[in-house]
Amino acid sequence: MAVLLLVFPSLPRLHGLLQRCWGRLECSLSPGFSGGRSPPWGPALAVQAPAFLPEPVSDARESNEAPGLLDSILWMAAPKKRRSIEVNRCRRRNPNKLIPVKRNIDVCPECGNLKQKHVLCGYCYAKVKAETQLIRMEIRKKEGGPFNTPTVETVVLYDGEKPTEEDKSKRIIERARKRPSWFVQN
Repeated sequence: MAVLLLVFPSLPRLHGLLQRCWGRLECSLSPGFSGGRSPPWGPALAVQAPAFLPEPVSDARESNEAPGLLDSILWMAAPKKRRSIEVNRCRRRNPNKLIPVKRNIDVCPECGNLKQKHVLCGYCYAKVKAETQLIRMEIRKKEGGPFNTPTVETVVLYDGEKPTEEDKSKRIIERARKRPSWFVQN
């Protein structure tokens, strides 16, 4: 099914543009469609139909030949001259690219392994997780359920520690062991 739309513009520039477009469309159509000559109608055409326009044929290969392996490769530029070993090493070992030496290394007071200052020791992290889990279990016992959480702050007290006047209105969790050095009292 083909629909043909005829337009007769009043402006001479637009008329010339439409004629050029029509000429290009005529050239791209197969010779069997238009009969090899120009149809007698005007310069504009609107078509609603299945695709009947021929695909452009590339000159690089014949139409029955399958695409080759090299057709799908993305070609990139190659260097013109070889870099010497000295230039490569100078570039790689540039002082700006080297990893800076850490000067904030300290010994962990708990286990004796090396660690960064003001950073928790990696070897002691398992102990911290276990202690935190035990404190959370104590908090769950005091609450009695997930929806009974009080709106007050929680304070954790270890052996030999007494609550201050400020801590009287807060929820107090008592642990029956010595306070670890990494768990600072606020």
